[in-house]
Amino acid sequence: MTATWKIELIPVPVTDVDRAKEFYQRIGFNADHDHRVHEGLRFVQLTPPGSACSIVLGDGITGMTPGTQEIQVVVADAGAARRQLLEAGVEASDIDVQPWGTFVHFPDPDGNRWSLQAIESRPNG
Repeated sequence: MTATWKIELIPVPVTDVDRAKEFYQRIGFNADHDHRVHEGLRFVQLTPPGSACSIVLGDGITGMTPGTQEIQVVVADAGAARRQLLEAGVEASDIDVQPWGTFVHFPDPDGNRWSLQAIESRPNG
């Protein structure tokens, strides 16, 4: 039997924690936690609407360079997701239709890149 693996938390490297937190809340992420554990460690967890996986940003969270993270998320409707981003004042790409899905891309304030993919169906297995 294969063990179940669930991705729970993805680090997102940022330069300004408060600016990043505001950005992600503006596009609909829920702010789950914001704790200063000690000097040099602030843990901010945010969860996209409907997701079982969250992102974490803060001081002392990751050694990654801000702007280097790339994350892909599945959405029900790429057009609706794009409209939501534009209404929140976020620069979003035009809709990119590919045989494996419809995509919308956008950066966060540090340049971390997000891809939103709408897919009609997933293969089983």
